[in-house]
Amino acid sequence: MARHRSNGNRLHRLTLILLSAVVFITASATPSDTSEGVFDPRFRTVKTSVEGAFMLPPVIRLGTEDRISINFDEIGEDNSYLEYRLIHCDADWQPSRLVESEYLDGFNSARIEDFAYSASTFVHYVNYQIFIPNEDMRVIHSGNYLLQVYDPDSPDETLLQTRFQVVEGSVGIAGAATSRTDRGHYSQWQQLAFELDCEGLRNVNPYQDLIVEVTQNQREATRRQIKSPLRVSGNIVTYEHLPDLIFPAGNEYRRFESISNLFPGMHVDSLRFMGTNYHVWLKPDEARAERGYNFDRTQNGRFIVREYNASDSDIGADYITVHFTLDAPELIDADIYVDGEFTHNSYTAANRMTYDRDAHLYRAEIPLKQGNYNYQYVALKRGDRPDSATPAPIEGNKYETDNEYSVAVYYRPPGARADRLVGFTTLHPL
Repeated sequence: MARHRSNGNRLHRLTLILLSAVVFITASATPSDTSEGVFDPRFRTVKTSVEGAFMLPPVIRLGTEDRISINFDEIGEDNSYLEYRLIHCDADWQPSRLVESEYLDGFNSARIEDFAYSASTFVHYVNYQIFIPNEDMRVIHSGNYLLQVYDPDSPDETLLQTRFQVVEGSVGIAGAATSRTDRGHYSQWQQLAFELDCEGLRNVNPYQDLIVEVTQNQREATRRQIKSPLRVSGNIVTYEHLPDLIFPAGNEYRRFESISNLFPGMHVDSLRFMGTNYHVWLKPDEARAERGYNFDRTQNGRFIVREYNASDSDIGADYITVHFTLDAPELIDADIYVDGEFTHNSYTAANRMTYDRDAHLYRAEIPLKQGNYNYQYVALKRGDRPDSATPAPIEGNKYETDNEYSVAVYYRPPGARADRLVGFTTLHPL
């Protein structure tokens, strides 16, 4: 099915853009929450990636042909009039002090014109796509970006928001993760060591002007900021033997595949049509904290939408109800959540498991679009902040785990009003 792109009156559109921009400046210039998330239940399956490379972190190079792809669905029969905007953020993902003309070429409000209706699915939805940069909006400053989708009639109410990054590449990064850590060798930890080559920056003071951010598997709860290196020698800045570079090793993500409603996929026990859509029961999972390590090549928590018989899975994949079951003792002071890229680092009723005391099992039902999914089980103590969520009680910490570590280098010279993202890479254990 062909995708729809509107070609309305240009003058009328510019008027709407200007009006929306004015409202946005007064109402939403400093959002209180810049985390990824979906705030309206009509919208689902937000996927942010580099165009044509879903396995890469959502990071593009400034001034190149790279594009960020944002893809999401709205459940229902008809499309909505939606717009989006970009907010430039500093290293801590709070809005920077730049004005829009300093980080964008174009108006900071654009209509989402690329949409298509689902085809031959039991659950009807509209699929939307956004590509950055595009003819209406081009990024001209490196750094962190928050993309917000909203109804232009209520521009201060964000429907969903997602993150991506734009890097200059003026700083080289070389290093690796290892299981030989300052807390012990080959136990439950992994430690990073890396060097920055800052020849591309002039008169930089690494102790004052650089911030390094490290994240494990793109999980917000693991994000660390390292503000001072171990040593500096000329243009080479070394980060090693620092406490914040030691991470719990975790475990490989679990996987399931549901790409057809005709047969069970990987890790699927059974499926059948119930009510208005298909339900899929995964094979029961067990706690792995006390078990040995089993190698599995995963996607480090990511998912990809796929229906095996569809020419375009974005509109051909159906929504199914996935039943998760975890055989583990009940935790008295904590809740268990199903976690992966598809949950956007959120811990809410939507992905919280309930404990069946009669069966001695945790259960959860989550509506997901057909595809390949990575997931894990994390524990969050009641009353604690979401960034304290940990998979350790259920998944354990295995030093052999093939984690993906993202290393981002930010530069703010004296007098600057925003952080530049000058280097980015991903590191894996040796």
